[in-house]
Formats: sequence, C-alpha cells, structure tokens
Amino acid sequence: MTGPADTNMPPFGEFVAIVAACMAMTALSIDSMMAALPAIGEALAVEQPNTRQWVIGAFILGLGVGQIVHGPLSDRFGRRRVLRTNLVLAALFNLLAAMAQDFALLIAARVAAGFAVAACRVLAVSIVRDRFSGRHMARVVSLAYIVFMAVPILAPTVGQLILLVAEWRWIFAVLAVATFGLFLWTGLRLPETLPPDRRLVLSVPTITAGWRTVLSERMSVGYTLALALLSGALFGFINSVQQIFSDTFASPRLLGPVFAAMAGTMAVAAVLNSRFVIRLGTRRISHGALIGFIALAGLHLAIALLELETLVSFALVQALMMGCFGLASANFGAMAMEHMGGLAGTAASVQGFVATLVGGLIGIAMGQAFDGTTVPLALGFLLCGVSALAAVFVTERGRLFEPHMG
Repeated sequence: MTGPADTNMPPFGEFVAIVAACMAMTALSIDSMMAALPAIGEALAVEQPNTRQWVIGAFILGLGVGQIVHGPLSDRFGRRRVLRTNLVLAALFNLLAAMAQDFALLIAARVAAGFAVAACRVLAVSIVRDRFSGRHMARVVSLAYIVFMAVPILAPTVGQLILLVAEWRWIFAVLAVATFGLFLWTGLRLPETLPPDRRLVLSVPTITAGWRTVLSERMSVGYTLALALLSGALFGFINSVQQIFSDTFASPRLLGPVFAAMAGTMAVAAVLNSRFVIRLGTRRISHGALIGFIALAGLHLAIALLELETLVSFALVQALMMGCFGLASANFGAMAMEHMGGLAGTAASVQGFVATLVGGLIGIAMGQAFDGTTVPLALGFLLCGVSALAAVFVTERGRLFEPHMG
C-alpha cells in the first residue's frame, strides 16, 4: 500500500535504513549502558547492585509514557515535525545525563531521554504503516530489523570500548551525537509520510475515540498484550544480564561478545521472517516461534533449578530464545496494527505505551529479583511466554497458526 506522499521518498533501501535507525535509537540508548553500570554506581555512590539497574529501567519507563504522547501529536502535525523535535530533545537530555553529579539527576535525565526517544520508536512504526499494511508491512519491519539488530549486537561492546579510553559520561555524549546525526539525516532525506488530508484534529474527544478504537479492537488488544509480555522477558534479560555475567559467571569482559552472539540470532530471525512471511503468513511463523520460546524457557528453568547452568548453556539457550522472540515480536506488532490504518500514529502510540510500560514493569521486577543465579530470569521467561500464548489463544478464539473465522 502506498500513498500520494510517497513520490518524494528516498529509495526503498534508504527508507528501510532510516526506519531501522529510528528503531535503533532505543536499543543504543539501553544496551550501551550495560557495561557502564558498575562504573556509574561507583562514581555516584550507588551501593546496591540491583539499584544500578534503574539507569536502564528509568529509560524504559520514559520510553513507555512518551509513546502515548507522540503518536496523537504526529497524527495532527505530521510525523516529520514531531520526530525531529524529539531528536533534538533527546540529544540535550543525553548531554544532561553526561553532566549529572548525582544519581537522582541521572535517573531524571534518563526518564526524559526515554520520553523523547519514544518518538523514534512510535513514529518508525507509523511511518511504515503510512505506506504499507499486512504482510508487506511485516516484511518492511523485518528488513528494518536486519539493519536495526546491528545496534544491540554492537552496543555493549561499544560501551566497553568507550570505557577503555574514557569515563562513562562519554557514552552519553556519543548518544547525543548519534541522535543529532539522525536529526540531520531525517531532515535531509525523509519527507512527510502523512498527507494533510489524512491528519486528525487534536482534541480530547478525538484522542479518546482513537484510544477506544485501539483498546477495543480484538487483534490490537490481543497482540499488543502478547507483545508486552514478551517484551517483559526481554527487558528482564537486559536489566539482569550485566550482573549475571559479573556475579553468576564471573566473566564481565565476555558481556560484549557473548551478548552480541545472543542478539545475533534475532538478526537471523529478522532475515528469515522477511523472506518467508509473505509465503507462510504472520500467524504460522509467530505462533510457532512462541511455542518454541516457551519450550526453551522451560528447558532453561530446569537447567537453572538443577544447578547445571554454565556460561555456555546460558548463552546457547538464551540465543535460541532471542531468535524465537525476534520471529514472534515483529509479526505480533504487524498484526496488532493490521486494522489500524486510519489512525496509525495513535494506534502505534497506544500499543507502544502498553507494550513498553507493561513490559518495562515486568522487566524491572525480574531484574530486581536477581539473586545471583539465573533462576529468576528463566522463570520470568517461562511465565511471560505462557501468558503471551494465552493472550494469542484468546485473540484467535482458540485457533493457532491460521486466522480465526468470525
């Protein structure tokens, strides 16, 4: 599906790259922090290791809340203006974080940065939905994921490399430069994708009506909830992984390369999805991946409970679960947006708000439950997977792998 605003679009490959870069700002802002948490804690006198996780958790909460705001604004004023304004704000808040002299100010700056970067996340989905729908949208999202996944693969290592030559504050400076660079790129190459005749009036009744539609349509609600639950597992992993490598396996220097290997399976999943989603459909791929995710989580929990966990077993099972997550999440997002073409910005913001905020709270709880073992993480993955399957089962009226009839 294309529209009249497409005539000035950059080539398809560059369009996908811009969408991927917008998506990547979230991962870069989160994953580059992992290696720096001990240094931040030491510099700002944070004694409890689990408390340091708020550097990540605060950003995720800001990210969730921000999406509820940026979507309706973009439906009224257009995608481009809202995106570029928030890129400037994100750069400024990252500079504030770089200069923070106490932990409270750093957390406040992280919440604000998450709020601003939320525009990148929600508008990436809206921009794609402005031009594509259904399986074609899923394909574009998967292609963007291929580019996007280079960031979570490389970001922890980038953070470690910065720490080798400079203090942790320079990580925030690099984030500021990256967001400003994206501001320049979108200004030069990304035209508006929402024509004036499709823009909505910004009013309380209009916003309320949009929310009601998004939160009452079966596919939107069911797959947003399933995505939120899977996101909770992912956020729990991100919150816990630095301590798992440092405390459980006593191998902090392996965080970057092993995390890259685990995240790499998500990139492979994105490639496979982009090639097969048109032929097989979103349900066959995502439902099968979710069942695989649950089976692997059960295996991981058994290994952890039997105290057989090693760094190799952890990395291998986690990598396979990440691949399943990648196959499921991209398609869940596309299916949640399937009937939302008339209000893509509002839908993306409400769905993103629910998925990120609910997932963020689950992830924070999983992270705070860290006890020196991988049991809380494995149990969280299993519970999130089973709950997501229940949401999908109800949404599809008891029918998996094929659309429900009626």
